Amino acid sequence: MKPLLHPPAPFVKKNFLLLIPALAVLGVATQCQSSKPVATAMVAPIAAPAAAAAAPKEYRYESVPGDPLGVRIYKLDNGLTVYLSDYKDAPRIQTYLAVRAGSKNDPAAATGLAHYLEHMVFKGTSQLGTQDWAKEKVELDKIEALYETYRGQRNDPAARKRTYHQIDSISGVAAKYAVPNEYDKVMGAIGAKGSNAHTSNEETVYQEDIPSNQLEKWAAIQAERLREMVPRLFHTELEAVYEEKNRGLDSDFNKEFEALNGALYPTHPYGTQTTIGTIEHLQNPSITEIKKYFGQYYVPNNVALCLSGDLDFDQTIRTIDKYFGAMPSKPVPVFNAPVEAALMAPITKEVVGPQSENVMLGFRLPGKASKDAVRLRMMDKILTNGQAGLIDLDLNQRQQVLEAASFTDLNDDYSTHVIYGTPRAGQKLEDVKGLMLGELAKVKAGNFPDWLIPAIINNEKLTRTKSYESNEARASAMYEAFIERIDWKDYLQQQNDFGTITKAEIVKFANDNYGPNFVTVFKRTGTDPNKVKVVKPAITPVPANRDVSSAYYKQLTAMPSTELQPVFVDYKKDIQETAIKPGLPLYYTHNAENGLFNLYYVFDLGNNQDPRWGLAADYLQYLGAGQYTAAQLQQEFYKLGCSFSVNSGADRTFVTLNGLDTNLEPALKLFEQLLKAPKPDAAALKNMVAGVLKQRQDAKLEKRVILNSAMVNYVKYGSKNPFTNILSEKELKALKPEQLTSLIQKLTSYQHRVLYYGPRRLEGLHAYTVTGTHINDPGIVNPIIRLHKTPAKLLPAPAAKDFAEQPMKDKKVYWVDYNMVQAEILFLTKGDLYSKELVPTVALYNEYFGGGMGSIVFQDLRESKALAYSAYSGYSNADKLGRSNYNLSYIGTQSDKLPEAMAGMEALLTDMPVAEANLEIAKNAIRNSISTERITKGNILMSYERAKRLGLDYDLRRDVYASTQKMNFDELKKFQLAKIRGQNQVILVIGSKDRLNFKELAKYGQVQQLTLKEIFGY
Repeated sequence: MKPLLHPPAPFVKKNFLLLIPALAVLGVATQCQSSKPVATAMVAPIAAPAAAAAAPKEYRYESVPGDPLGVRIYKLDNGLTVYLSDYKDAPRIQTYLAVRAGSKNDPAAATGLAHYLEHMVFKGTSQLGTQDWAKEKVELDKIEALYETYRGQRNDPAARKRTYHQIDSISGVAAKYAVPNEYDKVMGAIGAKGSNAHTSNEETVYQEDIPSNQLEKWAAIQAERLREMVPRLFHTELEAVYEEKNRGLDSDFNKEFEALNGALYPTHPYGTQTTIGTIEHLQNPSITEIKKYFGQYYVPNNVALCLSGDLDFDQTIRTIDKYFGAMPSKPVPVFNAPVEAALMAPITKEVVGPQSENVMLGFRLPGKASKDAVRLRMMDKILTNGQAGLIDLDLNQRQQVLEAASFTDLNDDYSTHVIYGTPRAGQKLEDVKGLMLGELAKVKAGNFPDWLIPAIINNEKLTRTKSYESNEARASAMYEAFIERIDWKDYLQQQNDFGTITKAEIVKFANDNYGPNFVTVFKRTGTDPNKVKVVKPAITPVPANRDVSSAYYKQLTAMPSTELQPVFVDYKKDIQETAIKPGLPLYYTHNAENGLFNLYYVFDLGNNQDPRWGLAADYLQYLGAGQYTAAQLQQEFYKLGCSFSVNSGADRTFVTLNGLDTNLEPALKLFEQLLKAPKPDAAALKNMVAGVLKQRQDAKLEKRVILNSAMVNYVKYGSKNPFTNILSEKELKALKPEQLTSLIQKLTSYQHRVLYYGPRRLEGLHAYTVTGTHINDPGIVNPIIRLHKTPAKLLPAPAAKDFAEQPMKDKKVYWVDYNMVQAEILFLTKGDLYSKELVPTVALYNEYFGGGMGSIVFQDLRESKALAYSAYSGYSNADKLGRSNYNLSYIGTQSDKLPEAMAGMEALLTDMPVAEANLEIAKNAIRNSISTERITKGNILMSYERAKRLGLDYDLRRDVYASTQKMNFDELKKFQLAKIRGQNQVILVIGSKDRLNFKELAKYGQVQQLTLKEIFGY
């Protein structure tokens, strides 16, 4: 289950402007064309406008010659913009409903409104989500009026308490008529995935990944949501937003980024207000203002539908017009962007919190539709591109700092360029800042190689080519263009502009924009003296009404749809196997889509056998080979449009090379040279060891690492576990460079297998065409035989070492002290050893009980009782034969709600509610999901790797699909009684010792505090 996500702005909005390749034919006028009429009429069980025209309507659209996504842009008569791209990778469609309104459009006296409205849009309408609208509306109107009274009582706590008691009481009455989570139930039943939404500065976007045969149901329910918003279950959802706010208050990054924006934008809403809003405004909400906002901005001429996937253009636009076409357009309020005064001198801010230290620099630049924003993207890649940027090589590869990087936050009115770094042990934040400014100075002086900009342009093309395989990326590019308010041809042209940027242009841009006009935020480790929390109001749980549904729901789900049959992977058919030589197999799948490849060497050895493997893999990035230094190697790979990595896990090591297949041979030659003869570097090892020790200290400051890695491993395996299986500080400092390089050199002497996904054939003697270029195919076998040198006989991998799992027979409560507003709780139960026979039952149980926003856990703990922003529960199958399954349940809540939260989760785990309607939804969700999933491309090879670890030689989804549809609730209950209820469980808690209720914790078992040294092993 994933709650509605609202990460900080730079991570909400991906930089999809770089998704579109440079097109030589671009730059001409946009074409207008007509969609051909179709002969078949659409079935309309849900009320939709009747078409009076005798002849089928023709739909005109715009397209751009040479557009690799083949996007068609339609505009309905009411102003609704529709972007469509046909990509038949699987019978699914990624959809976005994008509204041009975000937190910058919030009234200054009601910040957080756009975000809270986003939550409310999931609550339904006067048809969806209600059993009796006439009766429910009476109560909802009372609640709305009471909230206005409540807002006016800010200075009268006693009166506010009385009014809130009335709100709580009447909400309970109104909730009797509601059908909570009915929207989520619909989307689950039709097999939708990734049901979610986000709000940021300029946008509110709703997303669904739907089966292609469910398009009409999707259109009907989305049009219903756009038509009307009913703020039902308002006070319980408000409590979830409080929890979301508290999570933000526990995030040092959130506080740091807010401080940066506040200083960069003292006048503009980018800096004066946040997406989630202030505590003051959250505690004084206005349903009236939310309705007003919805009426102003959620209108068809301010909305775009963006779809990419297995669709028929003509049928899709007719379906959309059928449900959305009759909505009236309205004038949309004009946003007049405040103009910020120029920054004349540096500004410095400080933020204090428990997490690790870093420094963040921010520069203010023009909005994303400007030519300067295109230059900004190039400037950012010169600094950080993951391989050959100045910061990548000068600061990270040379280990001048622990880590540094840059990113862009592109918005309509202004853009922000952020450069941040974390210090090495003993290094001052001021020194990190100086080093980062030094890299900027190099750009301003033109002190970077002439080949770097052309290489960036080529690598961005490769990144875009890869992204075309994702419907999410394709559809996201469309909504980005809409939010940016530019034509699709101009959006594509931005990439052409990116490809023409010169070194002189960037040097001038850097000198014009990167002076003393920036903001520095120092994030220091300590206790925040200003830490606050959103105080919990008294809320009476509302009924979940699981077995009821609206008439609209019944009518919608009864709409006919074509049946799609599942397609399962046939490993023997879909993977070709040959031998590079005796004992060295090659597994092959063909890439028929583009000219990119993935090449893997897979070894059944890892850190469990020897923790030095992970260190050796990390050390490799700092080493040169042959005539090249480490930095020069990275540059050569970047020039070739290729990259490499070595990743050592617990019991497997993946050696990976990927990129442009036409450059496979020179890239593989370089890579093999590095593996065979890395140059030991004592200084690099000394710096790496110091960095590892600093990272270990920083990890003890991160609550997610503490809870999800350190505590969970401690409970599963004891003090000696995969997480603590590391070299001691003394052992680390005693390491010699040759000890690690010899491990690397010996790696390919061990038995392994080669996996290849790419455009070549196995044996060659073929040819293929990529973007108009005719390429002779030498095959993949011969280059590997020639370049991948191994001993005549490969060594067997070292004996596997699996850590013994603890019996977990005693009921215990382990807790770790951490300075935070919330408390986070994990309930962990050890299950049986992995068995494929159990997998179908587990799949249905998880979907029913804790698998999404329509699940039992989410409905009860968040929707009914308002105890958490995030809550989930799931029975996890082991990923390796012979290992145990585990049941893990999570809830994050305010510390003062801990008793109710723990009792709520425990009650559900003990007595699983019976809801036949939810069970049918879960079965439908599994059926529709599997029937439209397709494991294709390189994923076939990874699927085979996972299957072999479990002793399988076939696609296990076949069993899940066949078995779950026959199951009844008695079988599910039998599983729950045998595997969940009454099982010994260990509870893990992280929270502030001053806020935790230890008397309550003691009800669940023996309470024991764990120290960081105990769980980290150092």
